[in-house]
Amino acid sequence: MVMGAHSFRHFNRPGTGAIPYHFLLLHGTGGDEHDLVPLADAIAPGVGVISPRGQVMENGAPRFFRRFAEGVLDVEDWRERSQALADFVVGVCGQQEISPGNLLALGYSNGANIAQGLLLLRPEVLAGAILFRPMFITNDVPAKDLSGRPVLLVGGSHDPITPAEDLPQIAEELEKRGAQVTVKTIQASHGLVPGDVILVRQWLDDRTDLRPTANKYR
Repeated sequence: MVMGAHSFRHFNRPGTGAIPYHFLLLHGTGGDEHDLVPLADAIAPGVGVISPRGQVMENGAPRFFRRFAEGVLDVEDWRERSQALADFVVGVCGQQEISPGNLLALGYSNGANIAQGLLLLRPEVLAGAILFRPMFITNDVPAKDLSGRPVLLVGGSHDPITPAEDLPQIAEELEKRGAQVTVKTIQASHGLVPGDVILVRQWLDDRTDLRPTANKYR
């Protein structure tokens, strides 16, 4: 049974006000709630962040959902834990007066995969997403509306974990629900490199649709 939404250990930091969005930081296997904060700061200094720690432990390494082996994901656990994470996000956004219309998921590896769960199963909690080295999960998902939501998928050219065909499959699932998907592959393995930061900065600079929205919690 998945633990309750409020049981997520997390790091929360308000933004400086100069940046019109918040990041929901979703770490990879073995990371924690502090793992991607330097990445967020490198991309958008002063950005507000919500950063939960995954509730699954795999040989002592935190994850957001279970897998049977490397590359073999537990899809039913992914579904259930995506719902629990979405409930957590709704709760924190309500407490912190953050509009989901200003919240972008920034996920790496396992965190990018759980971010897909938010987009596909609970799209109302996010304005869009930046997914580093995501894997294709499943096409057996209800077709919920993602119209207008920007999503950036970033793969590594010689990633030994994520198959090359996964990014176009993910893009297809998101695009047929109306998401505005950008797919990029950079010279990298599965790990993050400085080029990832440069690419995301450019993508964000080009997104004229990422502007403040009315805050429904006020």
